[in-house]
Amino acid sequence: MSKVTTQQAVPEIMTPPGQESRAKAWGLTSVLVLLYTINYTDKILLGLVAQPLKDEFGLTSSQIGLTASVFFFAFSAGGFFAGLINKWATLKWSLIGLAVIWAACMVPMILAGSFVVLLVSRFLLGLTEGPSGALIHTAVYSWHPMEKRSMPGAFIASSSSLAKIAAAPALAFLIVQFGWHSAFVAMLVVGLGWCVLWYFTWRPGPYGEVGIPGVKGSATTPAPAVPWMSIFRTRTFLGALAAVTPMYALLTVVLTWLPSYFEVGLGFTRFQAGAMFGFPSIAAILAMFSSTYLSDKFMSRGVSSRIMRGIVPAVGLLVCGVSMAVLPYIGTPIIVVAVVSIGYGIGCILAPIMNAAISQICPRNQVAGSLGMFLSLMAIGGIVAPPLTGMIVDQAVSPAVGYAQSFQIFGIVAIVGAILAMILVNPDRDSARVMAQLRTAA
Repeated sequence: MSKVTTQQAVPEIMTPPGQESRAKAWGLTSVLVLLYTINYTDKILLGLVAQPLKDEFGLTSSQIGLTASVFFFAFSAGGFFAGLINKWATLKWSLIGLAVIWAACMVPMILAGSFVVLLVSRFLLGLTEGPSGALIHTAVYSWHPMEKRSMPGAFIASSSSLAKIAAAPALAFLIVQFGWHSAFVAMLVVGLGWCVLWYFTWRPGPYGEVGIPGVKGSATTPAPAVPWMSIFRTRTFLGALAAVTPMYALLTVVLTWLPSYFEVGLGFTRFQAGAMFGFPSIAAILAMFSSTYLSDKFMSRGVSSRIMRGIVPAVGLLVCGVSMAVLPYIGTPIIVVAVVSIGYGIGCILAPIMNAAISQICPRNQVAGSLGMFLSLMAIGGIVAPPLTGMIVDQAVSPAVGYAQSFQIFGIVAIVGAILAMILVNPDRDSARVMAQLRTAA
C-alpha cells in the first residue's frame, strides 16, 4: 500500500504548512463533518423508522435487529477496502463516488419498500459506508499536524451527535407528518447536494499523503512503508481496539434501538422519542470538545500521549460502562434518559482520541489503511449488538426490562475494554518502535 507522497507528486498545488490558512483547514473539516453527519443519519434512519416498519410490514424486534446486523456486517467488510480506495483514487473522487451510492441506496425503499428490499439496500449502504470513516479521517488529518488532531477528530466524531440532535428530530417530524418514505427521500436529496459542495471546495492538505493518479509529471518513487502487521500488533492498536469495540457496539444499539426504548420501553410518544434521541448527543458534544481541547493543549505542552490518548479516554469509557450497567435498577423513565445521556456522552470521548492515537503510530502514507483496519474491526461490535438486543427484548417480560438488560450487558463489556486500554495504550512508545522500522525500510 505504499504510494507517492503528495509533495513529490504535485508540488505546484501544495503550500508549505506554515503558510496554509487555518480558516481553509477548518472550512474543509466542516465539509467533511457534514459528510460524516450524513453517514450517521443514514445509520440512525433505521432506528427512526423501526416502529413504522414493524407496524406496516409486521416485523419483529429480532428482524429489525437482523437488518441492523446485516448493515454493520457489510460496514465492517467495506472498511477493509479503505486503503485500496485511497491508493487507486483521489479523496475528491472516492468520497463523491461513495456519497452518490449512499444516495442511490435510498431509492429502492422509496419505490418498493419491503423487508427484503430493506435488507438488501442496508447491506449495500453498509458496504459503501464502511471505507468512508478512514478516508474522511485521512482527509481531515491532512490539514492538521500530529499533535493537534484530537480536536478535529472530535468534530468528526460529533457527526453522530449532530445527526441525532439536528437530523433525527427533523426526520421524526417528516415521518410523523408524511410517512416513513419521506425520510428516505430527504436523505437522497441531502446526499447528492453534498457531492456538489465537495466537488467545488476540496483540495488536499499539507500534512497528509494523498495519491493523485493520472497527474501528468507525477513522481513514481514510492514512499517507504512498514509491514502492516507491525502496526496492527502494537499494544496501542490492540488496546484501543479493545476499548472502541464495546463502545461501538453500544453506539449501534443507541442508533438502532434508543428511539424504540424511549417509545415502547419508557412510554414516551413517537415524536418525543425522536426528539429525545438527541439528548445523549448533546452530552457527547460537550464531553468530546472539552476533552479533545485539553488533549491537544496538554500534548502540545509535552504531556505524554499515554495519559492524554490512553488513560483519559479509557476513564471516560469506564464511566460510560458503569452508567449502563446500573440501568436495570432505575425505575423512573426520565432518570433513565438522563443516565443514558450523560453516561453515553462521556464514553464518546473515546473515538476521536483513539483515532488520533492510531494516526500517531503509523507512517503518513499508511494512515488510511491503518484506520481502515481499525474502524473495520471496531465495527464487529455493531454486527453482534443490534440483533442481540432485539432477541433480548423479544424474550423479556417487558420491552423496558429487555432494553435495560441489553444496555447493562454492553456496559459490563465496556468496563473490561476500558481496563485493557488503560494497561496497553501508549502511542509514544509504539510510534517510536514503528518509526524505527520505517527508517530501516527507507
